[in-house]
Amino acid sequence: MANPARALSGALEPVVGQVYFAQECHDAYEKLGFNGSPGSRNGVPNPDGPAYFTSRGSLLGQAPGDVVAAAFAVFNPEVVVPAVTYGWSLTDAATICRARTDGAIRQLTAILGEHPDRLEEARPLLERAVEPLRPEGKPLFAGLRALGLPGDPVGDVWRLGDMLREYRGDAHIAAWTGAGFDAVEIGLLTELYWGMPMRTYIRSRAWSPEHLDAAEERLVGRGLVADGALTEQGRAERDAVETATDRQCRPIVDALGDDLPTLVEILRPWGRRVCDAGSYPSSGPMARTDGS
Repeated sequence: MANPARALSGALEPVVGQVYFAQECHDAYEKLGFNGSPGSRNGVPNPDGPAYFTSRGSLLGQAPGDVVAAAFAVFNPEVVVPAVTYGWSLTDAATICRARTDGAIRQLTAILGEHPDRLEEARPLLERAVEPLRPEGKPLFAGLRALGLPGDPVGDVWRLGDMLREYRGDAHIAAWTGAGFDAVEIGLLTELYWGMPMRTYIRSRAWSPEHLDAAEERLVGRGLVADGALTEQGRAERDAVETATDRQCRPIVDALGDDLPTLVEILRPWGRRVCDAGSYPSSGPMARTDGS
């Protein structure tokens, strides 16, 4: 396991991130007045935009769209702000947060059963991983921690995993903003870092062609991108962002110690079952569950 922090993050991702593709969540949001899933990709139902921003944003309480956009960081605020404003015209934070939690638990239970293999081992390990984490500069992690645990065996494990997922996400934002990148620049760099063509995955973040043109010009001017590819300097600076993220996740690695590989070993079969059930993308950038 070359990088324990990334290996754990990758193993957690489909188990936790399935909340954004759960048909149970889409159906619950539709009952609140949102649109249902706009369609599926490779059999995985995509989330409705306003429902996504409002449901995940509910972790922050009844926060305005500007605050949600700042916490999520990678999306165009021109899309996030009106989406959240619309969402709060349909429901409140407590209601949609409850729908999010219930939908995630119901889908995971349907796939893994009420007592997934080695659940009794996973929970105390996840609790150990979360226990030393501090909230400063980690808004989404702090919001989840404030919610407490749902009180369901599967739900408690999912919530603990979601805390770890959002902690790393908050840490990643701190790393790339601290390195002097904006959201469009880091999105373009990350595509190349993942081996994808520029302007593919970042389009899901709703940036305009003008935003993308200007950001690419800045990256070229800084010597980080040339001819649509990362330069040596560009790769080094993007590597440094990931290393800085790992460094902030060191308390997780230290808390688990020699038991971290055991937790990864437990989570990976769960994640495969989630992907096999069509409840999380099994290919593309979101499916990077190998710790890379």
